[in-house]
Amino acid sequence: MKPARLRADLLAGLTTSFALVPECIAFALVAHLNPLMGLYGAFIICTLTALFGGRPGMISGAAGSMAVVIVALVVQHGVQYLLATVLLGGVVMILFGLLRLGKLVRLVPYPVMLGFVNGLAIVIAMAQLEHFKDGEHWLSGAPLYLMIGLVALTMLVVYVLPKLTRAVPPALVAILGVGVLVYLLDLPTRTLGDMAHIAGGLPQPALPQVPWNLETLKIIAPYAVLMAMVGLLETLLTLNLTDEITESRGYPDRECVALGAANMISGLCGGMGGCAMIGQTVINLSSNGRGRLSGVVAGVMILLFVLFLSPLIERIPLAALVGVMFVVAQQTFAWASLRVLHKVPVSDVLAIIAVTVVTVFTDLATAVLFGIVIAAVNFAWQHARELYADSHEDGEGGKHYQVHGTLFFASTTPFLNQFDPANDPAKVTLDCQHLSFVDYSAIAALKTLRERYAKAGKHLRVVHLSERCKKLLKRAGEQH
Repeated sequence: MKPARLRADLLAGLTTSFALVPECIAFALVAHLNPLMGLYGAFIICTLTALFGGRPGMISGAAGSMAVVIVALVVQHGVQYLLATVLLGGVVMILFGLLRLGKLVRLVPYPVMLGFVNGLAIVIAMAQLEHFKDGEHWLSGAPLYLMIGLVALTMLVVYVLPKLTRAVPPALVAILGVGVLVYLLDLPTRTLGDMAHIAGGLPQPALPQVPWNLETLKIIAPYAVLMAMVGLLETLLTLNLTDEITESRGYPDRECVALGAANMISGLCGGMGGCAMIGQTVINLSSNGRGRLSGVVAGVMILLFVLFLSPLIERIPLAALVGVMFVVAQQTFAWASLRVLHKVPVSDVLAIIAVTVVTVFTDLATAVLFGIVIAAVNFAWQHARELYADSHEDGEGGKHYQVHGTLFFASTTPFLNQFDPANDPAKVTLDCQHLSFVDYSAIAALKTLRERYAKAGKHLRVVHLSERCKKLLKRAGEQH
């Protein structure tokens, strides 16, 4: 590795580690867990996916989307059942990768991707507002003005520094600079230590203390599958985004296997489950972190914070981290999607807005599924409308129909409406050279058409079926 690349990855990893700590602590607290579980999970998952995953430059850790999924499990059954769930969820992720199902992310349309990015950007920004509270009450007076001033200063440094020099990541300079300023001036603002004390030892490997029986499996399996699906979805979408930013190609299936193995080890070592984190990935990439080393440094630094550096890290002002995350939210949001809203089809606009809104108010998995359904319904509707038929007399007292398009569940009615069994001659030919049969609805439509002509005492001959169509008909027991 070239010295310049090595230095860039080291600094990017260090910057990213500062942004990982408060997020992982916050997500652990959301899930009613000890903050150290979030930090242990971040260390293990970030390091292992960086080393063995399919997308260098992408950062994984204890993610909020997965924390929300397991809150009910922790409240009802306790931490040990969570660890067993993380272990089983890791197995599901590995199977997903080994079965090469990572390619299913191709089914996510681009408008849904834009909605996902925009929704997460809003979620990242909204999550920072919690730091403007003291307990249940919003800050006011001098504490509020100081917080706003420090956040603004941090953002200013992040935006202005790249115009002066690109030798160091602007986010790192902003965090350390504001931290030193607060320390030297003894400014009364909240620090990372006010969230939680992060001093601890090495994570200790141990099997989760649960009864290993069918009853336990019934409890943890639904949560494990849901956690795995949410984690894989967010990881694969973040991988796609990273591919676009870096103009390079990652390997989804390899990333799924690595993420699953990392989650299994995290569960065995007392850590939370996790997946790719879009905010921290954007920080790493914008800090010029492109290699595996940046992710490894980010992960290892979290462990060093826990073991040795907690007194220093706990002095970092929350305002500095909030300012960096506000910049991340701004950079993550796909502003170009607003400029093209009046240029793209209404269905795509609906998908972008719907996925954005649903991501903000529910969860990522629901939002993406909702967007895919919108896109699929629109796709089916458009293809159904494109089916048409040319017809002419064949000169021998018969009639020839040539149908163009795709015959599937949404186009069977338009297909049947192209024909006139009551008024057609005794011999009718259906030319399927330009017609594709997709599903059983297509076969049923052809059977219905034959029955209509037979009922009218006429013969329908079907010609030029493709080999695929013939196989579909043969499998369904229809003659062609």
